[in-house]
Amino acid sequence: MKCPFCNQENTRVVDSRPADENSSIRRRRMCDACGKRFTTYEKVDTIPLVVIKKDQTREQYDRRKIEAGVMRACYKRPIPIQAIKEMIDAIEMDIFNLEEREIESKAVGELVMDKLKDLDAVAYVRFASVYREFKDVNTFMDELKKILE
Repeated sequence: MKCPFCNQENTRVVDSRPADENSSIRRRRMCDACGKRFTTYEKVDTIPLVVIKKDQTREQYDRRKIEAGVMRACYKRPIPIQAIKEMIDAIEMDIFNLEEREIESKAVGELVMDKLKDLDAVAYVRFASVYREFKDVNTFMDELKKILE
């Protein structure tokens, strides 16, 4: 591992511990040349996953898209960031546990909505209104009625 400060290759691990619910390892490293410390994270590389979009085009799975959608839905809601992060981790785990090489974006959206419904009703409705492309107030009300039941 090269030092990000002096670019030397002589670094050593001074501390190592599990991170992100044991899904990665946090390593504290020190450069033998300049003495500075830095942190690295190791995560298991999973099978490449392709998402099939509504128009049948395919693109590489990108966790950041889920994060962005969930963060927009949770904007100004009293939800701790840690709870959001754990929910996204759970969604991603569910996706990869399917052990498929391709997944439809619809399935990803449904997983997100299922988890959001348990986390925060307002965030759920916000996400659903964009994801399901609500056309009018009646569609919006139908979704609200489902939550209230």
